[in-house]
Amino acid sequence: MTTAQNTSPLLLEIGTEELPAIPFLAELPNIKSKFQKILKANRLPCEFDFFYTPRRLVIIAQDFKQIQNTQVLEFFGPPLNIAYKDNTPTPAALGFFKKCGITEKEVITTTKEGKEILYCQKQAEQIPAIHLLEAMIQEFLESLNFGKTMRWGSLKDSFIRPISWILCLFNHQLVPLKLYGIESKAQTFVHRNISFEPLEVQNIPNYFDTLCNGGVILDQTKRKEKILEEIRQIESDRGIKVEMDTGLLEEIVSITEYPTALFGEFSEHFLELPAPCIITSMKVNQRYFATYKDSKLYHGFIVVSNSLAQNPKAIVEGNIKVLRARLEDALFFYHNDLKTGFQPERLKEVTFVEGLGSMWEKTERERKIIQVLSTLFQTQLSALEPNFGLLLEILDQAATLSKADLMSEMVYEFTELQGIMGYYYAKDLRYDDRIALAILEQYLPNSEESALPSNLISALIALAYKLDNLMGLFSIAKIPSGSRDPFALRRAANGVIKIVLHFNLPFDLKTILEKLAPLYKPFDLKLLENFILERLDSVLNFNASLLRAVLTTGERDLVQISQKLLALDSALKNQDKKLLSQTFKRLANITKEVCLDSPLSIKEEKLLAPEEIELYQAFNSCNLQGCDYAMRLDSLLKLNPILDRFFDKVLVNTPDEDFKNNRKHLIARIYKAFLEIAEIKEISL
Repeated sequence: MTTAQNTSPLLLEIGTEELPAIPFLAELPNIKSKFQKILKANRLPCEFDFFYTPRRLVIIAQDFKQIQNTQVLEFFGPPLNIAYKDNTPTPAALGFFKKCGITEKEVITTTKEGKEILYCQKQAEQIPAIHLLEAMIQEFLESLNFGKTMRWGSLKDSFIRPISWILCLFNHQLVPLKLYGIESKAQTFVHRNISFEPLEVQNIPNYFDTLCNGGVILDQTKRKEKILEEIRQIESDRGIKVEMDTGLLEEIVSITEYPTALFGEFSEHFLELPAPCIITSMKVNQRYFATYKDSKLYHGFIVVSNSLAQNPKAIVEGNIKVLRARLEDALFFYHNDLKTGFQPERLKEVTFVEGLGSMWEKTERERKIIQVLSTLFQTQLSALEPNFGLLLEILDQAATLSKADLMSEMVYEFTELQGIMGYYYAKDLRYDDRIALAILEQYLPNSEESALPSNLISALIALAYKLDNLMGLFSIAKIPSGSRDPFALRRAANGVIKIVLHFNLPFDLKTILEKLAPLYKPFDLKLLENFILERLDSVLNFNASLLRAVLTTGERDLVQISQKLLALDSALKNQDKKLLSQTFKRLANITKEVCLDSPLSIKEEKLLAPEEIELYQAFNSCNLQGCDYAMRLDSLLKLNPILDRFFDKVLVNTPDEDFKNNRKHLIARIYKAFLEIAEIKEISL
């Protein structure tokens, strides 16, 4: 129970050395919720704003409670027959009195679970907020998880970067704090272009004025809006289009206090480089935005400056000079790589994972995986190219060259360009376009929103890569556990499923894993099979019991599983799930001693009851041919009311063996027809 309290404004500013953008942005979504949790635990819940710049973390609450909310504490003690003996308190009762801080005369009783017990109700102490702030702020800062932290001076405490100053005002008055060796003071720091000295803060409105006049835009949303507005103006003035990388934008917002977007141009001759080389060099090394004109990469860029200097031209020229050096290096790497060409044998020098050999050995395994898959998918591949032998050569060459760009100077400099540079080198070296594209698309899909390979040749290269990762790492017991998945095997499994379903490939998981197993150290294939099947739930997004119902039948072809799930989900939408489940539990129970693989012969002359004749005829009229599971399920589900009448009127376990077996065989045939799609009794909706 809580009651309203008087409130006052609170300002907390933690000043630091420059915060590294990437780890800070990773923790950013959690920061407000962590402070909210601490406020709630201290009975001081309130609304607040959180702001940040590269040198400060700021919390501002306009209505921060001056004192903790009231809270009623309840204490439940032992039953009366245990609390008292001969009207004298027992040790159990005395312990309860001590725990509650009361005397025997103050205790009351209540009823709980039908027993009268000792009971005490007290109001918790209400502590003024000003006495709690230091411990709360300490807890808040310690709760922030930025990955690596650092210590400074003689402190044992650590933080993402050294804390330089602390400002805490409550009701516009300084709150004395000492955290991380720093004592709070009524002062803050503005943009370094204006002053390196601390400036006095008289109250919270004065704090905002000081930052505003000091070249600091505190609100990160306003900094982002300023950048975007200036970029739009540059686009309009220059007739260009800026590639808006949202991740890069967030990073720039986090490292600037007063951002200014500026336009610069580099020499056109650098456009000889593949566009990804230029874009990556600008983004990774310099945090520049790329620009386009007429849908082509333009020799211009956007740099966002954090300087208040009056001469933006000098800033742009300085950045052009730095970028020129970067692009000259990239051009040198590119020409060198083209001169040497692909050298896949050099992959022997690079270890894949300890226990799985070199990248060359990985490539060799992927070649063998493709040989297996090519045989299984020959029908699908032949639809692309009548000359199956030529297709096999293309696939083998694509697999052989797929990782060769790892040895290029360009990928050594920018690892994120692996596969991408292989594509450009293959094009420049005049390899078949299908080989170049397969090298480019081998890692797809590489995220939840990622595109899939664009054709079947690329898809097989991508499947081989993912299957080798899964088989290889499971064979050396590098299996994901909990949230840990350092080799992204869950993503690999998702990728296998998505590719197989997209290209409608006959992919019996159990069979394929067994065919690939000789390439690896022996391990329990069932572990990997289950690991991949578990990912179906997230990829297909169906009720888990539907998936369980299909898998219980032993179906392991991923496409068939998907089709059966779709049919099952659609067919059950208008069914009485509870009634259906009861019916199929009876089906399963009646047939549990029947061998479903036996002929299940039925003697028509032994069908006497009208209900069993009706059921027999209705089942025989069901459309159970072909792979249209929706049609098959619809036919079978129409048997449900007839089955109910049969169970109500017909005694299956009759003393006559012939009649009993005849009826069991009829039920078993129906049950078996359902089992070819799903085990209905597993469904819980």
